[in-house]
Amino acid sequence: MAQSVGIKDVARAAGVSVGTVSNVINRPESVASETRARVQSAIDRLGYVRSESARQLRAGRSRIMGLLVLDMGNPFFVDVARGAERAARQAGLGVMVCNSAQSPSEEADYLSLFAEQRVRGVLLTPSDASGRNIEAFRRNGIPFVLVDRVAEGTTECSVSVDDVAGGALAVRHLVDAGHRSIAYVSGPPGLSQVRDRRTGALNALREAGLGPENLRELPTERLDVAAGRDAGARLLGLAERPTAVFCANDLLALGVLQAMYAAGVGVPDDLAIVGYDDIEFAAAAAVPLTSVRQPAVTMGALAAELLLEEIDAETAPVPHEHRRVVLQPELVVRHSSLAAR
Repeated sequence: MAQSVGIKDVARAAGVSVGTVSNVINRPESVASETRARVQSAIDRLGYVRSESARQLRAGRSRIMGLLVLDMGNPFFVDVARGAERAARQAGLGVMVCNSAQSPSEEADYLSLFAEQRVRGVLLTPSDASGRNIEAFRRNGIPFVLVDRVAEGTTECSVSVDDVAGGALAVRHLVDAGHRSIAYVSGPPGLSQVRDRRTGALNALREAGLGPENLRELPTERLDVAAGRDAGARLLGLAERPTAVFCANDLLALGVLQAMYAAGVGVPDDLAIVGYDDIEFAAAAAVPLTSVRQPAVTMGALAAELLLEEIDAETAPVPHEHRRVVLQPELVVRHSSLAAR
């Protein structure tokens, strides 16, 4: 393996001190033009690349923002990352994106990695419902902002969507179409988003004079297409099949749609389906999917801006004030729910 070129090698080749090379790299205006040209020639000839990580460790300040999400296989979180990356880049920072895979232990490992790398701040969608990982990370003194979540017992900044309102939008739409027996494919019950969307669904039923027995919950261990297909199979096996299904996200809804298609069940004539997130694939599905839209790119950008404000406040005379931003969802109606009962 070839040995990497260091700053001492450049100094030796240019016939100058290590300090002069450092000045050329970091403060070129402080070095005479002839000397600067000689050092730059040595850098180009040797292929020297400065160690950004070493520089950051010496300064104690990284140029990286951490982003830890539940599932990078979900296009919703890809859009969140796009918004965060755009805001971070404008501030001269990069983004390190990590995927907890909805695992509290993997979340803890990545938070430890962020602390070791001394990132400037972290955007976090927690998977640990107990809050222990957040409490442990807080001791590092690294600012963080919660994304798509307001965790219990925290005062940090957060950017989220009103999921209670979103669940109500979905089920109110189905009730208005004449459905009285509705399934909720809910995902892992430990996630607050899943619980809030169920609360909204029950609120919409209550508004219509219907009881909680009109909502049949089908929990899943994950929030992906495979889990949706499994829920669809369970739905097909029910003795009294609901006429509509509300899914906690679009990937679950697409899985249910696949299961119905394979079984010859018509959507929306035999079963209406509503998803959540309004990812790009929702509109492109074989039966375009009605979905509750979350402004994912905006959410990521706002969260990054709040984090940058907190980072800047470290050197400001006025202390940072934490804020909780709650965005409103929007129902996007497509063919999957249009058949009236």
